[in-house]
Amino acid sequence: MIVQGGDGERERGWFREFGSLIRRKQVDSVHYRGHPQLARKLSAVDLVGIGVGATIGAGVYILIGTVAREQAGPALVISLFIAGIAAALSALCYAELACRCPSAGSAYHYTYICIGEGVAWLVGWSLILEYTIGASAVARGITPNLALFFGGQDNLPSFLARHTLPGLGVVVDPCAAVLIILITLLLCLGIKESSTVQSIVTTVNVSVMLFIIIVGGYLGFKTGWVGYELPSGYFPYGVNGMFSGSAIVFFSYIGFDSVTSTAEEVKNPQRDLPIGISTALAICCVLYMLVSAVIVGLVPYYALNPDTPISSAFSSYGMEWAVYIITTGAVTALFSSLLGSVLPQPRVFMAMARDGLLPSFFSDIHRSTQIPLKSTIVTGLFAAVLAFFMDVSQLAGMVSVGTLLAFTTVAVSVLIIRYVPPDEVPIPTSLLTSVDPLLRHSGDGIEEDVTISPVGLASYSYNNDLHDKSDVLLEHPLIIKEETKEQRSEKSRRKLAAWTISLLCIGILIVTGSAAAERCPRLLRVTLFGVGVVILLCSIIVLACIKQDDTRHTFGHSGGFACPFVPFLPAACILINTYLLIDLGVATWLRVSVWLLIGLLIYLFYGRTHSSLLNAIYVPSARADEIHRTHANHLA
Repeated sequence: MIVQGGDGERERGWFREFGSLIRRKQVDSVHYRGHPQLARKLSAVDLVGIGVGATIGAGVYILIGTVAREQAGPALVISLFIAGIAAALSALCYAELACRCPSAGSAYHYTYICIGEGVAWLVGWSLILEYTIGASAVARGITPNLALFFGGQDNLPSFLARHTLPGLGVVVDPCAAVLIILITLLLCLGIKESSTVQSIVTTVNVSVMLFIIIVGGYLGFKTGWVGYELPSGYFPYGVNGMFSGSAIVFFSYIGFDSVTSTAEEVKNPQRDLPIGISTALAICCVLYMLVSAVIVGLVPYYALNPDTPISSAFSSYGMEWAVYIITTGAVTALFSSLLGSVLPQPRVFMAMARDGLLPSFFSDIHRSTQIPLKSTIVTGLFAAVLAFFMDVSQLAGMVSVGTLLAFTTVAVSVLIIRYVPPDEVPIPTSLLTSVDPLLRHSGDGIEEDVTISPVGLASYSYNNDLHDKSDVLLEHPLIIKEETKEQRSEKSRRKLAAWTISLLCIGILIVTGSAAAERCPRLLRVTLFGVGVVILLCSIIVLACIKQDDTRHTFGHSGGFACPFVPFLPAACILINTYLLIDLGVATWLRVSVWLLIGLLIYLFYGRTHSSLLNAIYVPSARADEIHRTHANHLA
């Protein structure tokens, strides 16, 4: 018997109920399951265009005025630099995982491989919310900017102008819906065509920003940079104001993760993905800093128009004609940001459908264009309807939840790969039972050295339709070979590393929670903060002293980028993103909780029971390769 007694029955019951939450898929599971592949057509240049276009939205044309006036003052440049460094921490973690696991799904895919199905579903469902609301909000933001070319919103063509539905008070936006439909049609043509248009639009946007930098710089040198010659100095709001500004402008860097959603469509992912991610982020950071340095230098920070800081700055120097150029940049920035929001969503849907967590309808690949056509059409139409009927500006804070949650789990996944990479692989029970006689015939049967994971055993043994097959499995007297000293030492190291990573996350949660809990008694906050800091520091020290797993070099696809300064860099990434998550506020989390509750119900009643890992047995990674090889030879 594998499990005996009351404790064994309780253990089986636990795995039956919660085992699905921690089951993990294989790196190249899409290949083993025989799913059609997306077309590999993207180069590093395409990825840079996608990354820069998705990141530089119209926020830079508005946000710098608000942050300079209310938080940072002339120190806005430093705020942008600090925020760029914080974003780079996540980008480095993404770069390693994208190289190791170059399939569609981005953070959802990495989380499913490293952490488990439950957290992966949470991340994927949150990303769907982010991309849907993000696309709708951006599309609605294009209408007032586009109206400037027609002399105001009253002069827009009636089929594009906003209207209020009588009796309902709902303001519909046909222009926003039309733009999303056009983007969806563009994406249906193919990934190469979409990336080409994205690169062209992004080039126009970057050219406008270069115009602002060059012409604004000329005006600044000509007039003596009046914005920097102030009695209040460079830090009118102090260092705290500078850091508060960093927390706000950090969200201006969100968008580079769109690059990783196209990992399956990159010609050479090990080389091109790190180049695309890092180059896109570097370009955005440099452009942000130069534009802000020019604008706060031309006009004193307190005199900046919070709605149109750049246009008003140029107008104060008699250059009203520059408004049209700047508006062109804002419209192209919004268009490229819209494309960057719509592009990843069908690929997340496709990845979740491939894993059985959503209906297989969403995983269909069009034979000609080799894109997830059905997912693209459905997600595009849904975003268009939302943009048409609903003003989603009040829901904008919900967009950040998906991104920050993804950033956090990606950093945790890097720690897991380095210290405790998955050493078991899910094998379908049908494959295991069909290959076992072949292995027995060769004198190397399953029972000799395969230790079956309890997660796989529970999900297998308790499936109502497979009781007969489970009897076949339980006939095997599992012989556990005597462990060597090295094996016992390695097992102890992995256990210590796993517990330390868990404590690291708990310590960060305590630190950030106590720091954000302003209504709690001061003594309680200080005590919890101190306890959290101790746990956090001890965990980092232990991880720094523990040897990283030797199999990390061969886990997934080797030869790509490796994140530096582990465990310090991922720990800093987790700390920053967790604080920003908690700091989003109660109102945002109440709205998000409704969406997450809907996702939970879908997972419990559909995803959990249709998962491709439902009837999987977990075997050691080395033995899994032999099983697949034996099966392939038998079919040949």
